[in-house]
Amino acid sequence: MKTIFFKVRLNGRQIAGLSFLILLSAIGQMLLPSLLAQMINGGVAVGSERMILDLAVVMAVITVFACLVNLASVRLASGIATDFAAGLRGTVFDRVQTFSAAEMDKFGTASLVTRSTSDITNVQSFLTMLLRIGLLAPMMAVAGLVFSSATGGKVSSVLLVAVPLLIAALALIVVLASRYSVRLRRKLDRINHLFLESLEGVRVIRAFNKQQTESDRFNEANADYARTAMLAGRITGLLLPAINVIFGVTTAAVLGLGAHYVETGAMEVGSLVANSQYISMVLTSVIMLSLVIMMFPTTYACAGRIAEVLETESSIRDGDAPFDRRPLRATLEFRHVTFAYPGADEPILKDISFVSRPGEVTAIIGGTGRGKSSILKLIPRLYDPLFGEILIDGVNIKSYRLEDLRSIIGYVPQKNVLFSGDIGSNLNFGKEDGTEDEWAEAARIACAEEFIIKKPDGYHDRVAQGGSNLSGGQRQRMSIARALMKKPEIYVFDDSFSALDMKTDQTLRKNLKESTGEATIILVAQRISTILDADRILVVDDGQIVGQGTHRELLETCPLYREIAEIQLGKEAV
Repeated sequence: MKTIFFKVRLNGRQIAGLSFLILLSAIGQMLLPSLLAQMINGGVAVGSERMILDLAVVMAVITVFACLVNLASVRLASGIATDFAAGLRGTVFDRVQTFSAAEMDKFGTASLVTRSTSDITNVQSFLTMLLRIGLLAPMMAVAGLVFSSATGGKVSSVLLVAVPLLIAALALIVVLASRYSVRLRRKLDRINHLFLESLEGVRVIRAFNKQQTESDRFNEANADYARTAMLAGRITGLLLPAINVIFGVTTAAVLGLGAHYVETGAMEVGSLVANSQYISMVLTSVIMLSLVIMMFPTTYACAGRIAEVLETESSIRDGDAPFDRRPLRATLEFRHVTFAYPGADEPILKDISFVSRPGEVTAIIGGTGRGKSSILKLIPRLYDPLFGEILIDGVNIKSYRLEDLRSIIGYVPQKNVLFSGDIGSNLNFGKEDGTEDEWAEAARIACAEEFIIKKPDGYHDRVAQGGSNLSGGQRQRMSIARALMKKPEIYVFDDSFSALDMKTDQTLRKNLKESTGEATIILVAQRISTILDADRILVVDDGQIVGQGTHRELLETCPLYREIAEIQLGKEAV
């Protein structure tokens, strides 16, 4: 809990102002029973209408004043909690942006969404209740005990039994309920994960007629969550009956004991009425506080999950090498690199070594799941290798600041991701201040111009979330154009031509060769025809480079490459 309040601090002046308003409200409410006692003893008992009227006016004024102050305190408390939640949400989002792919894999998308929305909302609700009731209830309880002792004498001794009983019942129920809070959040993560998975894979689910299977899987998780929630609800449901029993017995004891003292003349009727009011205030304060405390187990679990995100440091750290003093330009080198994904039993890459120099095209080919894309993910430091070094321009990439390193890399991922907005704003991911002329040039090179100019609004035409209103090939060409806008020193294409037809593939590669100049190009491809003209082809199998050279050299020296070429091009052509 302290982590989130350390990361996002509350405004001290606002808290002080809120405390003052709540104090005024509590004083106003505490004055009313005393005035009522005076009205009964000095007005009703002696038949003084003047005193009754005067005290009634005073009580009405105090009530209106307390109401206005209470409204102001509620508004201020809600504002403080809302501002805190907004700041916390922004802090969590900023921290997630610093995570490497390893941390993203550790938490999972569904869990991060739950933590930054539902969990923060729970913390906000608890903070609002804490500021509105958590400050008021203790003040009223303490003041009620003082006034009750002053006006009730021995009658107030009933509280010595009632208050400990209330606290004991509350503590028992909170301890039992807290056991289910963390479980509920984990089960909610599971529901969100299944729901997100079914939304992302809805086309596959329908294509294979697996709607019922997915529904059964979701319903099972949903029922599990419901069972746990019902158990927690039954436990918390015991609180209100326990409070009502203790409250009723206490009230009966106070009135019975008070009636005896009134009858013997040891106590006035007005004092008994006032004392019963104060005791009700004390018990009501405990009940109000119990409602806040009942929210604590869930809030504590949510705060812990949020703190886990905030306390997680990225495994990839900035270096301090001067970026403007690089001894080389557009040169990439892998030196005996071995890499394994977090939690994997064995490395996906083993002893990878190669060099790619300015103006060269290095292509990577091999079977599915052999580690080709993993090589490319290491270049912009989405992951770090276990062993070995990756050098850009003669310097280990761990020595660069991440911002500097990624500023010279144009990365086109295997899964093409576009963002909601328009075509121009997506292209400006590569260059923030890009102009329409630069958009047109990048689109021309990426062969995207042909479909963009047909759009009603051209480069200002809408792009839906994830680019869902574009075809796979259009999204792929948009992603390539976005990288071209950056004009980087190193281009990284992760199977970025797979959705293109042969003609577009050939045209795009020709355009790239003419426009990239001395930039280094590293690309993963599945088609031999895409990499025929590459300066260097790496054949990867089982995480190792089993062949390296040009197309003609590999046909002679690498059986795996020759096999792939014969399958794709035909034995006669090879």
